[in-house]
Amino acid sequence: MTTPPYPPVSDADLAVLREQLGRPARGVVGIAARCVCGNPTVVATSPRLPDGTPFPTFYYLTHPAATAAMSVLEAEHVMRELSDELAVDEDVAAAYRRAHEAYLRDRAEFGEVDEIAGISAGGMPTRVKCLHALAGHALAAGPGVNPIGDRALAMSSWSPERCVCAQPGSGG
Repeated sequence: MTTPPYPPVSDADLAVLREQLGRPARGVVGIAARCVCGNPTVVATSPRLPDGTPFPTFYYLTHPAATAAMSVLEAEHVMRELSDELAVDEDVAAAYRRAHEAYLRDRAEFGEVDEIAGISAGGMPTRVKCLHALAGHALAAGPGVNPIGDRALAMSSWSPERCVCAQPGSGG
């Protein structure tokens, strides 16, 4: 295991995460993406939670406005559209497989868990299952790594470039 790429999580971060999630955050190993105001947007989560549970979702989207925007897209059946694109565009499919492999490499930095070996998140590498997970990966890894996560973010009403943390119902 190499040195984690994240600075230690602060007590202030954990307090914001508790407010965002409505419960204490579990297994946080770092803040993988932040709002422009500095609040957590995506946490990196240990592949094995403190209670021993395997947890494949390494990049966990926590920002309430971002999670709500992904829920809206899912309710509008955008996953079907993105799945159709994945099925017909070989370049997107290849990039999505690379995103899956990158996700697994990132998580492996924090330990290997046999129960989730080869399993990333969001349906990668062959289908689109959870836009929250894919957007979380796209935000953490940066543009160009996860094509489906990038597309979901571009289609959503939420933007990582605009803070809405202080608005009612946004968790800030």
